[in-house]
Amino acid sequence: MRFVQVAQHAEDLQRAADFYSALLDAEPTASFDPPGLLFFDVDGVRLLLEKGAPSALTYFEVADIQGAVEALRRRGVPIIADPHMVYAHEDSTLGPAGSEEWMAFIEDSEGNTVGLVSRVRASGD
Repeated sequence: MRFVQVAQHAEDLQRAADFYSALLDAEPTASFDPPGLLFFDVDGVRLLLEKGAPSALTYFEVADIQGAVEALRRRGVPIIADPHMVYAHEDSTLGPAGSEEWMAFIEDSEGNTVGLVSRVRASGD
């Protein structure tokens, strides 16, 4: 079994398309309107944006969380929580041993919370 798709609420598909195209640096892979479905491919997993979907908390990995948040801030994207370390990986259970997991949270164009995640080398390594 593998993860195939996650759905996210979007009141305005065009507004959501613009937001997620910029966030993901990718164009939608498909749009069906009606009934109002917009798809993005996120590393082999479909992100479905649709009016009838409930709000989901999605997390996207970014290489440079500080830079990503600053770029989003300059675009006027609401920052819910600035980058902060949430976990130090002592072993490889949830991530590379010796790394820190950093997260930040933003608000998308539709009012959904979106998490950004980076794994960085632990301080002092």
